[in-house]
Amino acid sequence: MKILIADDEALARSRLIDLIDELGDPFEVVGEAKNGREVLVGRELLLPDVVLLDIRMPVLDGIEAARELARLDSPPAIIFTTAFEEHAVEAFEVSALDYLLKPIRKKRLEASLRKVEVFSRARWEQLQEILPKAQKSRSKICVKVRNDLQLVSVAEICCFRAGDKYVTIFDGNGEWLIEESLKSLESEFCELFIRIHRNALVARSKITALEKSAEGHFFVHLEGFNEKVEVSRRHLPEVRALIATSIA
Repeated sequence: MKILIADDEALARSRLIDLIDELGDPFEVVGEAKNGREVLVGRELLLPDVVLLDIRMPVLDGIEAARELARLDSPPAIIFTTAFEEHAVEAFEVSALDYLLKPIRKKRLEASLRKVEVFSRARWEQLQEILPKAQKSRSKICVKVRNDLQLVSVAEICCFRAGDKYVTIFDGNGEWLIEESLKSLESEFCELFIRIHRNALVARSKITALEKSAEGHFFVHLEGFNEKVEVSRRHLPEVRALIATSIA
């Protein structure tokens, strides 16, 4: 069983490595990560069966890293390792298989890892069905840039625009392709973004003006974004209402 250990504290990682070495076969540490971004990179390169994941980490915390992992076709099992009990409910909302409180004991760790041996994709999908649906939305979205992974802050995003197979993210400084549907993004970020066209979501807070062209088409102007984005007549009343509310 291949294990990736993620913790921003070197001593915590070292202790887990020692415990797993004591347990021996079939458990094997294949990599370490100091933050959530390194977890995502490590999953791509190492294909671990399980991630021992700390929650409070820089760059991308454990909960958000787990949300990204859960979107994969074959996600690794997640076992959270933390000193803080208050994250337990949130941890299980992102389909964690177990939740270990520090300091972690060898017997408790072994029992948790044994659960992974019977973990399967079918069980993961069943778990998804019974877990609460009202999960918190991400604050960052992971995108692939050549052979690397980059985190895009949701607060900086101006627009999501759907193409044939991908959705393009625009944040005023660049654009990235992601393999997520516009519908799922709308559901997750409905409080921050508004649907203005069948192929576009825009940030509510970044709408600066609504313009009507000579041909009778409507467009919104977005702060920090040079392009105008078309508004369909179907979504025009909601956009007008949002602008009226923000002005009032």
